[in-house]
Amino acid sequence: MTTGFVDADRADVTVVVVTYRSGAGVADLLDSLRAESRLLALHVVVVDNDSTDDTVDVVRTFPDVELIDAGGNTGYAAAVNRGTARAEAASAVLILNPDSVVAPGCVGALLAALREPDVVAVVPSLIDASGTVSHSLRREPRLVATAVDAAVGHHLPHRPRWSSETIRDSLAYSISHDIEWATGAAVMIDAAVARATGPWDEGFFLYSEETDYFRRLRRLGRVRFVPEAVVTHLGGGSGTSQHLQDLLTVNRVRYAEKHHGRAWAALFRGLVVTSELARSYSPRHRATLRVVLDRSRWERLPRAQRRALTPGAGSGTVVIPAHDEAAVLATTLAPLSELARTGTIEVIVACNGCTDGTADIARSVPGITVVDTGAASKTGAMNAADGTALFWPRMYLDADIVVTPRAVLDVLAALRGEGGDVGDVLAARPPFVYDTRHASFLVRRFYAARSRVPDFSRHLWGAGCYALGEVGHRRLGRFPDVVADDVVVDGLFAATEKTVVDTDPVVVAVPRTVRALVAVLSRSLRGNAAVPRTTDARSSLAALARSVRGPVSAVDAAVYVALATAGRVAARRDRGWVRDETNRG
Repeated sequence: MTTGFVDADRADVTVVVVTYRSGAGVADLLDSLRAESRLLALHVVVVDNDSTDDTVDVVRTFPDVELIDAGGNTGYAAAVNRGTARAEAASAVLILNPDSVVAPGCVGALLAALREPDVVAVVPSLIDASGTVSHSLRREPRLVATAVDAAVGHHLPHRPRWSSETIRDSLAYSISHDIEWATGAAVMIDAAVARATGPWDEGFFLYSEETDYFRRLRRLGRVRFVPEAVVTHLGGGSGTSQHLQDLLTVNRVRYAEKHHGRAWAALFRGLVVTSELARSYSPRHRATLRVVLDRSRWERLPRAQRRALTPGAGSGTVVIPAHDEAAVLATTLAPLSELARTGTIEVIVACNGCTDGTADIARSVPGITVVDTGAASKTGAMNAADGTALFWPRMYLDADIVVTPRAVLDVLAALRGEGGDVGDVLAARPPFVYDTRHASFLVRRFYAARSRVPDFSRHLWGAGCYALGEVGHRRLGRFPDVVADDVVVDGLFAATEKTVVDTDPVVVAVPRTVRALVAVLSRSLRGNAAVPRTTDARSSLAALARSVRGPVSAVDAAVYVALATAGRVAARRDRGWVRDETNRG
């Protein structure tokens, strides 16, 4: 394999490096990773937390590294989440501090260990610049160990294992074994497990986020120490200011309060206070003691700082009506979370008549606004969200449709500044493609035929996603109580007033079985019957006939006609509301 980094869709491992004023060392790390790329396909992502030195310029000298501007000093966990989201095809994610250098064979050794049964994450041996092994392995915080650490600090390094959170036994650093957690300078995580575990907790900003994340990883499998994989970690990359020292101590208390009961957490905080009090001869410890004792000071500790956005850049609202969508909503929100968290767009999840955890999932994502109505009505939920929304244009997105950030911003941009005259763009949507990978043979043939008919790709319906500018929405008014809201909206605009924006397509998951497809067609036909037609059936059949170019397309057209006819028969017989459940968990 030639030396060099690869794109996200061809990677064995995605490497995530979070930088903050890291210009002095990040080039050495990238050089060491380039050497590793001789044997493995590495996709390297650097997420920069608003460095004020030459970090960005140094990274740009590596043109095959993906550089992401975090938009401010967003914190370690937030930057890790941003980088991990780029692990689209890789089997593993390797997170590295920028002041590190990987030894030859390190990445391969970690990947091999990760493939052992039930192993979900692996950590290497860390050494300092002199080659001395660092005590990077840790035990879960326990009251007894915290009490002993408070009493003796770093003295008596060879005391019993139960009496310290830090593992100092030299034997533990010479053999491969399962661990509880390790310092977050270097860790490789199975990519599927990372998605199942969820994002790193951004509430910690810096420190204790790795303790929290390893705890969640252990619920899914084993975390393994791999001594033959070596990383040189110079340390000191995050600084040693008084504020950071205070944050480190406070976040240990926050961690205890997150994962333990009130009494346990109170005892833990008392032990932390005792430790700082015992060392209060030092001005630094006296300062930290004051912060730990006074919770009002916690709000003044370092936290995420984002740069102000350019007024109007990317502004708009995404409305997601959701009725019992707990199985799919997290996937839909994942690519929108960064835009929502940074205030680039407003995202409103309009829960309606939910009886599952849909609202809780939406509330768990930073930046998401939740509107919760009791009635199970999609258009009622959209009207409720319109009453809350602050910005224009507005995109209306089905809860089971995944749209990329680029597609959202491109569609909203296409609608900004419309004047209201005929000929201006008042409504838009991104293109769409059908995902038929898991569908039966007949279903695949149905959608192959449908994809060949241009009439089906020119309208606003069909993508599960469309957007309106303020002027276009005034023409609509309130959403009527109908099933086919996209058909209603499409019929309001002339061909010159609506557009399909040239951007990333949304992926529409099709029904997997013929039975499910017929049910969906039946529902669509019943919904369409309540609104004026936007397409003529005869012209659609004529376009379908014109799409036939040979025996394969002829078979596709025949399957399409047969299943569409079955849907019409079912529409006359059935009256209930149905949705496709074959793509939901």
